[in-house]
Amino acid sequence: MTQFAIVTDLNRCVGCLACTTACKAVNRMEVGAFWIKALRIGPNPKYPGAEAPDLEMYFLPVSCQHCESPACVAVCPTEASHKLADGTVQVDKEKCIGCQFCAMACPYGVRYLNEEERVVEKCTLCEQKIAQGELPQCVSQCSARARFFGDIDQGIENLEGPGNIDMVGADKDYITLSKMRVKLSEFVAPFTEADVHRLPDVGNKPSYAFILRNRTWQGAE
Repeated sequence: MTQFAIVTDLNRCVGCLACTTACKAVNRMEVGAFWIKALRIGPNPKYPGAEAPDLEMYFLPVSCQHCESPACVAVCPTEASHKLADGTVQVDKEKCIGCQFCAMACPYGVRYLNEEERVVEKCTLCEQKIAQGELPQCVSQCSARARFFGDIDQGIENLEGPGNIDMVGADKDYITLSKMRVKLSEFVAPFTEADVHRLPDVGNKPSYAFILRNRTWQGAE
């Protein structure tokens, strides 16, 4: 089986919102709508009673988790919300009646009603791009190079991000570089299984994962 997903190294994420901006630009969302939001977690004390500068903080990008057993698909009365063979969860706008059952069922609040079209929208994982072998826009445009994409069933270490400019020779043009890839295991700092986290699982089995080292994970709250 295939389960496309994104893994984010939160120790590398700087909260620049490049993922949010890139997503909004390529998907042409209406004003006020976002398919991905970077939440600031903290600052929080590193230990009970701690005060500045003994504080910690990180940013948590949240979007559709393209769950293994998506609640949004289960409640959709018209099968507009559906899961593809590549593991992504998509919305067929021709079938969507705007009832918003899916938005209410989503445990992460990442769906919304497009008031003009009267259909529900969310992250598509840039289906139009990955079908052509490209990376999702939020991955390719991550300024901190913190996001990696691929089949998570093949192991987190095998997910890929945009190539490093050192990987090409004299021909360092954008087209050449955009086709280069680097594996997560080759690029990020070492991490353990205890450093890998997911958003709360209420039976939907979220596919996305987050790497966070030496800080307290609060994504479950």
